[in-house]
Amino acid sequence: MAFADLLEHVGGMGRFQVASVVLLALPVLMMASHNLLQNFTAATSDHRCRLRWEANATGLDPQDLLRVSVPRGEQCRRFVTPQWWLLEANGSATNTTWPETEPCRDGWTYDRSVFTSTIVSEWDLVCSSRGLKQLAQSLYMAGVLVGGIVFGGLSDRFGRRSLLTWCYLQMGAMGTCSSFAPTFTIYCLFRFLTGMAFSGIVLNTLEWMPTRTRALVGTFMGYCYTLGQFLLAGVSYAVPAWRWLQLTVSLPFFCFFLYSWWLTESARWLVMVGKSQRALKELRKVARINGKKEEGDKLDIDALRSYMQKEMTSSRSHHTVVDLVRTPVVRRISCCLCFVWFSTSFAYYGLAMDLQNFDFNIYVIQLVFGAVDIPAKLVSILTITFVGRRFTQSFALILAGLAILANILVPRDLRTLRTALAVFGKGCLAASFNCVFLYTGELYPTVIRQTGMGLANTMARLGSITAPLVKMAGEVFPALPFIIYGVAPVVSGLVAIFLPETRDTALPETVEEVEGRWDWRGWRRRGGTDGTRPQKDEAQHLQVPLQPPQPGNTMADRSGGPQNPPKPPHLQQ
Repeated sequence: MAFADLLEHVGGMGRFQVASVVLLALPVLMMASHNLLQNFTAATSDHRCRLRWEANATGLDPQDLLRVSVPRGEQCRRFVTPQWWLLEANGSATNTTWPETEPCRDGWTYDRSVFTSTIVSEWDLVCSSRGLKQLAQSLYMAGVLVGGIVFGGLSDRFGRRSLLTWCYLQMGAMGTCSSFAPTFTIYCLFRFLTGMAFSGIVLNTLEWMPTRTRALVGTFMGYCYTLGQFLLAGVSYAVPAWRWLQLTVSLPFFCFFLYSWWLTESARWLVMVGKSQRALKELRKVARINGKKEEGDKLDIDALRSYMQKEMTSSRSHHTVVDLVRTPVVRRISCCLCFVWFSTSFAYYGLAMDLQNFDFNIYVIQLVFGAVDIPAKLVSILTITFVGRRFTQSFALILAGLAILANILVPRDLRTLRTALAVFGKGCLAASFNCVFLYTGELYPTVIRQTGMGLANTMARLGSITAPLVKMAGEVFPALPFIIYGVAPVVSGLVAIFLPETRDTALPETVEEVEGRWDWRGWRRRGGTDGTRPQKDEAQHLQVPLQPPQPGNTMADRSGGPQNPPKPPHLQQ
C-alpha cells in the first residue's frame, strides 16, 4: 500500500481537494504577472535628449528648437551648439562638415502617450545604460533559481504549508517594496527577493491530490497560468504607470497569505519527519470535509504506517546529483535533457520578454502570446499520447528554432508575418515545455527522479537568466540575439532525437534497470525489462503531461522521495 491508497481511503478527489485546488490556483493567475511584468514596467518609449534651452523663452517654435538642437532621428546625442543654419530653406542639405555632438548631459525626454512611466523613463535606462534593463530581468530569474534551492531545503525542514504561507507573504511584501523603490539598485534587490518567493510557491501544489487526478489538476494549473497572461495584458493596459502596476499585481498575495492558514500541511511530510499523530489528525480532518468521517475515525498510527511503508522505505535510500552522471546511459540521458531544458527556457524567454521588438500593439501581442499556449499544449498532448515523446520533443524544438530564424529574414515592415512567426515559435516552445517535463520523469528511475527533475529545472532557470543578457549582443549585430535564440532549439531538437522513446513503457525503478533497458547505440531496448505496460493508474498519470515556467523546481527539491510527484512546469515558463 502507498500514500495514494490512503488518499483514496479518505475521499479521493473530494470537497477538500477541490477547495485546495481553487485556493492554490488563484495565486497561479498572478504568477505570470510577475514573470512577464517587465514587458510593461520596463517598456522603452521613444526618447530624445532633453534640450538645455527647453525651459527658456527663446521665442522659437518647439519643432524648430528641436531641429537646431538634436540631429534628426538621434536618441542618444545632441548638438554641442544650436545649428541655426538648419532653419534655412536648404538647411536639410548635406553639410561639408557635420556639427559636433555630445551625449545627453541633461537627461532625456520620453514619449508618454502609451506608458506614463516605466523604470526606463524614471531611471534613464537608455543609450549607454540600456543593458541595465536586461540585467534587472536576469536578476529576477536568478532569484527564482536561488529560491528553489533555498526554499526546497527549508520546506523539508519546516513543512510545505509553512513555506507556502511565508512565500505568499514575501511575494506580496517584496513586490510592494519594488513599487516604492527609490533607486534602480534597490528595485533590483526587491525583484530578486520576489523571484525567490516565486520558486517557493511552486514547490507545493499536488501533494494532497490522488494519483488518478494529478494530470488533470496539473493541466488545470497550467491553463490558469495561461489565463494569467491574459490578465497581465488587461491590468497593464488599465494601469500604465509602472509603480501602480507593480503594486496592483503584488497586493493580492497578501490575501493569499491570509487564507493560506486554512491550507493543510502535507501528511506525507509529517510522517516522514516523525509527526505521525499530527498527520493522523490532518487526515481525519480531510476525511471529515470529504464526507468520509467514519473512514477517517478508523485510521490509527499502525494503519498510517502501513500505508506509508513504501515512502518511508524509499526515504532511507540516499541519492545525490552524482548518481546522474555515475553510469553511462543515465549520464548521456542527463546531458541531453539538460541541453533540451536549457534551450527551451532560453528561447522561450528570448521571445516572451521582447514583445516590443515586433512593432505591434504590445497589449494585443501579450494576449496572442498567451492564447497560443492553449492549442499548443493540446496538440502536444495528442502527439505525446499517440505518436511518442521523442518525436514531439524533437519536432517542437526544431520548428520553434526555424520559426525564430525565419523571422530574421522577414523585413520589419511585414509586421503581421513577423508576429505570426514569433507566435508560432512561442507555441512550439510551450509544447516543448509540456513534453520535456513528462519525458524527464519517465527517463529517470524512481530512486533519482526528483534529483533529475531538480537538475533539469536548474538548467531551465539558467536558460531564463541567460536569455535577457544575450539581447545585449544586439548592440554589436542586431540579428545576433535571434540567431542564437533560433540555433539553440534547433540543435537541442537534433540532440533530442538520440533520447530513448518511453511511450507505453513502465517507469524504471532503479539505475540498474535503466542501464539494462536501453543501449546507447541507437537506444535499442535490451532484454524484456521494459516491455511491461504501466499499471492503470500509472498509465493515466503518464498519458497526459502535468502542466512552466517556469519556470520552479531545483536540485534541492527532492524531499518527497519517489512517491512525491514532480512539480508542474506551468510556472517554469
